[in-house]
Amino acid sequence: MPSPGWRGPVRGGRASNRPCSCHSPGSDPEPRTRGGSSAMDVDCELYRQDVIVSHHPLVRLSVIDIAPERPLNTIVMLHGFGGNALQWKYQIQALSDSNRCIAIDLRGHGRSDKPLTDYSVDEMIGDIETVLAELGVDEPFVLMGHSFGGALATTFAHRHPERVKRLILTATADRFDLGFVERTLLSLPTPILNAARPFVRKQISAPPAVLKRFSRNALARWNGRGMMRALEMPVLVIQGDRDSVFPQANYEEVARLIPLAEEVKLGVSKHMVILERRDAVERAIDRFLGLGHASWRSGDREAEQREQLLKERPWLKAYEDGVPFTISVPDRPLQTLLTSAARRFPNRPATIFMNRALTYRQIDRQSNRLANALRGMGVDTGTRVMILMPNTPQWVIAFYGVLKAGGIVVGASPVAPVEEIIREVNDSGATVLITLTRFAGKARAVAEQTALEHVIYTSIKDYLAWWQKAIFTLTREKREGHRLEGPLREGERTWVDLMRGYHANPLEINVSPRNAAVIQYTGGTTAAPKGVILSHRALVANAFQTRHWVPGLKEGRERVLSVVPFAHVYGLTAAMNVPIALGAAMIILPQFVTLEVLKAIKRHRPTLFPGVPTMYVAINNTPGVRRYNIQSIEACISGAAPLPVEVQETFEKLTRGRLVEGYGLTEAGPVTHANPLRGARKVGSIGVPLPNTEARIVDLRTGEPLPPGEIGELIVRGPQIMDGYWGQPEETEQALRDGWLYTGDVARMDSEGYFQIISRKRDMWYPRRAEEGPYPAFPRDVEEVIYEIPEVKEAAVVGIRNFPVAFVTTNRPIDSGTILGFCERRLPKELVPVMVIFVDEMPKSFVGKIIRRHLLDKIPEPQRRQLDIISDRIDEMLDYPFSEEGE
Repeated sequence: MPSPGWRGPVRGGRASNRPCSCHSPGSDPEPRTRGGSSAMDVDCELYRQDVIVSHHPLVRLSVIDIAPERPLNTIVMLHGFGGNALQWKYQIQALSDSNRCIAIDLRGHGRSDKPLTDYSVDEMIGDIETVLAELGVDEPFVLMGHSFGGALATTFAHRHPERVKRLILTATADRFDLGFVERTLLSLPTPILNAARPFVRKQISAPPAVLKRFSRNALARWNGRGMMRALEMPVLVIQGDRDSVFPQANYEEVARLIPLAEEVKLGVSKHMVILERRDAVERAIDRFLGLGHASWRSGDREAEQREQLLKERPWLKAYEDGVPFTISVPDRPLQTLLTSAARRFPNRPATIFMNRALTYRQIDRQSNRLANALRGMGVDTGTRVMILMPNTPQWVIAFYGVLKAGGIVVGASPVAPVEEIIREVNDSGATVLITLTRFAGKARAVAEQTALEHVIYTSIKDYLAWWQKAIFTLTREKREGHRLEGPLREGERTWVDLMRGYHANPLEINVSPRNAAVIQYTGGTTAAPKGVILSHRALVANAFQTRHWVPGLKEGRERVLSVVPFAHVYGLTAAMNVPIALGAAMIILPQFVTLEVLKAIKRHRPTLFPGVPTMYVAINNTPGVRRYNIQSIEACISGAAPLPVEVQETFEKLTRGRLVEGYGLTEAGPVTHANPLRGARKVGSIGVPLPNTEARIVDLRTGEPLPPGEIGELIVRGPQIMDGYWGQPEETEQALRDGWLYTGDVARMDSEGYFQIISRKRDMWYPRRAEEGPYPAFPRDVEEVIYEIPEVKEAAVVGIRNFPVAFVTTNRPIDSGTILGFCERRLPKELVPVMVIFVDEMPKSFVGKIIRRHLLDKIPEPQRRQLDIISDRIDEMLDYPFSEEGE
C-alpha cells in the first residue's frame, strides 16, 4: 500500500503506528504501540525503480522513491556494508507520511547490479550523485546513513554542505575497524564464502566478491574524524548502547567530533538500532526535523505549507484521524496490485465464490497463464479485450490477465441488450471477447455483426470443487443455459482448454502507468454511453485514495462483499481493486439477490460492503433481516446514486456499522468524494474530496469559481481523472479543461468544504413563481420528502415541461392523494408533484442506478394528456412564457 501524505496541524506531528509490509533483514522485536489508529502498510516494492549510474559497464541501482503530493522534506537514506534499502522500512513507514523518502540499494547490494568494480568511497559517492540528479531531488535535502551508510553520508555532506540541510547518522563510527572474526571470514576464498551464502542471505545482502572489495577499498580506508569536525549543518547521532560490530570507542567519538551534533543513545539495542528501537528512532527524527506536535505553531516553512494547503482545501479539517491529506501514488501499472498481494499474502483467500476459495497465489498464476494465452492469440499492447460476464473469479483473472498481456479491458454489462454490446464492440474496436457459456447466444450474435476475432467461453463451474462441478453439471448446467450448445465455431475457444496450453510464468512486458488500462462506458442514465479512457495510474490512484479513506483496515485480514458489478467502474474500484490492494478476501456474488446476499453475509462475515442505495434499501426491507447476523459489516461507502437519509439510518441500526454516502463518476475512476466514516457527517452531503483531490463549484454560465453556499457546476481535479473519451475529441475537450473535469453535476460547497449534489444538469427543471420568475429545482429536493413516507420503497422525480412528476414504488398500498398531501405540507407549492405515477419497478442500470430517461416511457397515455392540460392551465395563470433556461 502507498504511504499516506503528511497530515496537517489538526493532527500535529503524530506518527503512524502502521505495520510495514516491506521485507528485509533484521529483527522485529519492538511492538507497535504509538498513537493513531491507522494500520496502513507501505509496500515498498510498488515504489521501486532502477536508475542507471554507469553505461560501461552497465550498472543499475534499485531505488525506493515514495513521495506524497506536497512533501515537506526530501530524505535520502543510505544503508551500510552488506545491508539494503529495506533496512529503512520502518523509517520509510513513518516519515513518508509527510516527506519524500528515497532509499538506495548501494552498488553490489540488495536488488542493485553487482559488477566487479572498485567499491571505493569515491565510486559510491558518484553513484549517489547520479541517482539524485536522475530523480530530480530538491535541494537542500535531509541525508540519513546507517553504519557505513553514515560514512558515505558524512563524506557527501562534507563535500557538498550546501546540498544537505540536516544529517542523521545511526550506528555510525568515525572509523570502521573490523574485528578479528570478520577479517578472518573475509579472507577466506570466494568459492567457500559463496557456498555459505545461502545460510546468511537474510542477514547479508551482498555477495562475497562485493564484500571483499568493499571492505578493502572503502571500509578499511575510511577515516571520518577530519570530515566530522568540519560539518556545518545540524547533525543527529543515534547509537545503540550495546553495539559491538565495531569498537565502542569508535562510536563514542562521533557526537564529540561534530560541532552541531545532537546525540541520542538508545538502551536495549545493538547495531541494527533502526529496526530494534524503531519507535524511539522515529521520535528522535521527528523532533530533529521539527515534525513534532509543537512545530506547526512555530511559523516555520512546514507550518506555512500546511496552512497554505488548508486554505486551498478547507475540507482537510474534516478528515478523521488516520486519513492522510495526500498520498503517494506508485508509478506502476495496475496489475502490480495483484502481484504485490500475491507476494505478501500468497496463501490467503483472494476470492470466495459459491463457498470455494482461491488464494492470491492461485489468482496471480491463473492471470499469468491467461496473459500468456492471450499473447499467443495475438493480443498486443493496446489490444482491446471485452469482458462480458457477472462477478466471478474469472472476471478477476481475465481483468488482470488482459492487463498483464498489455491489453486494454472493455467492461460490458452482461444484462445490456445485444444492440448496446455491438455498439460498444464496434466503438472500442475490441477484437477478443471473454464471456460465460451462459451468454453464448448473445456473444455469437455480437460476433456476427462486429470485427471480433476470438471468443473465449468460461463456465461458472470452472473453478468449483470437483463435487460442486458434478452437482452443477447434473442439476443446473442445462436447465439454466450454461451448457455450450453445438460445436465451437471459428475463433471460439473454451477457457479450460486455452489455459491448459500455457504456462503460469509472468510475462516481461513493459506497460507504462500512463497507458490506457480500461475503456469503461458511462451508465447512460441521462445520455448515450461514452467510452471513458482510464489509465493504469488513474485506477491505481483511486484504489489507494478509496482504501485510505477507511483508516484502521488490516492488510490481509479484511473481507469485502463484492456484489457491485465489476463491469461498473464503482465495482471495479471499490469491490475489486481496493480489496486486492488490501490483500482482502472478496466474497463474490454474480448478482444482487437479497436473500443470497444475506446468506453470504451470515456465512462469510464480510467487514466491508461497497454498494448502491438500492442494495441497502432491499436489505432494510427484508423481513427478519436481523437473524442473518449482519453486524459483521463495519464500513460501507454508498455510490452510484444519492443515499436517502432514512436508508442510511436504518441500515446503520441493523449492522451497527457505518454507511456513508460517497460520490464519483466514471470519468474519475470513479470516487472523488465521501463522508468521513467516523468524523462529522452532514445529511444530504456527498462529503468532502478524497486525498489528492481538488474540487470547486463554478458558475454554470461563466465557469468562474463561486464562493461557499452558491450553486453551480462541480469540477474536480486529481490523479484519478480520465484521459478522455474514446474516439470523441470534442466531447473530451468539453469535459476536460486545464486539468479540471467538468462533471455536469450541479452542486454547492459549504463553508467547511462539504459538498452537496443537487442534480445532474440534465435533470434540473425551472419551476416558476409569479413574483420571482423561474428558479432551478432538483429531484432530490422532492425525493427526500417522499422517502419519509413509510409506504414508499423507491422514489424518482423527473421535471417534465418544468413540472415535477413523481414515480414511486411501494412496500404496501398507498394512494397518490396521500403522497401529494404529505408533499403539500412539506414543500413549496411549486415543488409539489403535479402527479404521482406508480410503477411496478424502476428502470435501472445493471448497477442499480435509476435511468430517469426511461421513466418517461412509463407514463400512461391518459396521464400524458392530463400533464398537457395542467401545464397549459399553469401557463395561463402565471401569464408568462418559460425562460430560455427552462426550455
